[in-house]
Amino acid sequence: QVQLLESGGGLVQAGGSLRLSCAASERTFSSYAMGWFRQAPGKEREFVASITWSGGRTNYADSVKGRFTISRDRAKNTVYLQMNSLKPEDTAVYFCALKRVTVRNYEYWGQGTQVTVSS
Repeated sequence: QVQLLESGGGLVQAGGSLRLSCAASERTFSSYAMGWFRQAPGKEREFVASITWSGGRTNYADSVKGRFTISRDRAKNTVYLQMNSLKPEDTAVYFCALKRVTVRNYEYWGQGTQVTVSS
């Protein structure tokens, strides 16, 4: 079973930056995609960004376009989420997830890392 471990969360002031990392415990095959999701207190979990492992095709939620960048390092089995121009409304627990590109739902999830943006 693939395990995902997020890191890089923390407390930052509005306008600041953070970079989240998600390391997979096993070699991730080319037919997979990895995504970032977030869940704020009292809200449902929402999609943030995703990237296909082979072609590096990316997709972003409208709320983060132009501010967040997802990337991957295949040699390290790691996906990153660079978050710039952070806003208080970005405060949430951020989760990374992994799925085969042929299925709809993400199949493996990390434990999450807290991101808090102060105003």
